[in-house]
Amino acid sequence: MNKAVILVGGPSRATRFRPLSMHLPQPLFPVGGKPIIWHQIKALSVVKDLKEIILIGFFEDFIFRPFLNKCQEDFPEIGFKYLREYSQLGTAGGFFHFRDQILRGSPKNIFMLYTDICCSFPLNDLLAQHERHGRLGTIMVTRVARSSAHLYGCVVVDPETRLAEHYVEKPETYVSDMASTGVFVFDHDIFAFMARAMENRADQLEAERAKESAYGRYDDNASDTHDVNCLRLEQDVLRAMAGEKKLSAFLCKGFWRQIKSAASAVPANALYLQGALEESNSFLAKNTGPGPEITGAVYIHPSAQVHPSARIGPNVSIHARAVVGPGVRINDSIVLDNVHIKDNAAVLHAIVGWDSRIGKWGRVEGSAVTSSDDIDEVTQSGVKVNSICILGEDIHVKDEVFIRNSIVLPHKDLASNKHNEIIM
Repeated sequence: MNKAVILVGGPSRATRFRPLSMHLPQPLFPVGGKPIIWHQIKALSVVKDLKEIILIGFFEDFIFRPFLNKCQEDFPEIGFKYLREYSQLGTAGGFFHFRDQILRGSPKNIFMLYTDICCSFPLNDLLAQHERHGRLGTIMVTRVARSSAHLYGCVVVDPETRLAEHYVEKPETYVSDMASTGVFVFDHDIFAFMARAMENRADQLEAERAKESAYGRYDDNASDTHDVNCLRLEQDVLRAMAGEKKLSAFLCKGFWRQIKSAASAVPANALYLQGALEESNSFLAKNTGPGPEITGAVYIHPSAQVHPSARIGPNVSIHARAVVGPGVRINDSIVLDNVHIKDNAAVLHAIVGWDSRIGKWGRVEGSAVTSSDDIDEVTQSGVKVNSICILGEDIHVKDEVFIRNSIVLPHKDLASNKHNEIIM
């Protein structure tokens, strides 16, 4: 029997995803026609002998209840549960805190996934290597550009044994081009190892406290890096596992991206839609009869209304009850629920928030994403940089108004052109 844990964070952790996370939690934001976390659950549902998926986070209990009820209907052979952290315990602290519930039923292997990633999720291959190597844990890695390796947790991997020799979280100098994907599988004995890591951390913090107190520098209100109850997966657990040769590394050869900022939802949407197109998934829109012109991978919700003269795609998701008028052009974009796009408007490289309106001949346009660096930060020193254009909830763009490379917070009427602005 196997289980999985997905770390969903909390409302204070998704500030870079604003203004989209002001309407709903980042894990529930739709990319590729489904919530971000749904893609992880779908991948986990085909893992052999996986019986339960547990979500751990800071959100109120009711936030995920409707979603998990729907998951229970879609995947009846799997149990679902949400466990709430009431204090910040670090990236591994919640996992360790709820160990009794995770170990209930005596699972052999336990997956752990971060929610803010988009991936092809070759989880059965990951599990096969983990069981073949017989180590305490296996980390899934991906190859990244040398110039951006410092942005990730880097793993030095023995090319013959596939063992992780060293783990460094966001190194200042180049260490390896193998980056952690935020996907792991552990043996059930991982909690005993974490208990020892907690003890080592407590001893280390006590020594630091004594040293700093001697010089009068100790701050009793320091951050969670000085909290004895906090356990960090990367610094306290993975680094020690690599040092003791208890961590193997599995190379993901499919696609992978982080979903950190709001702008990163658009390339993630494209990757999932393109994957569905390669699999000839039936939920994608097709060119049929008098319908709109569809190019590439496009998702259109059954309740959405798209005029036959509209041109849609590639890489577009149109969600529930959206109305797309005559002559509209949409590509590389996400159009959310209840959006109305009027005649001859254009939406390019953008996200149009819930209940928004775009007037006739209006234009909402961002810049195409060509690398991960384009989506890591959408602002610099409070100024919008060239990236995806994002309209929050209930934005009204008047007729013939052009919004380019801007971020618009909810409930605004835009009657004049805006370029590279953050509209509060």
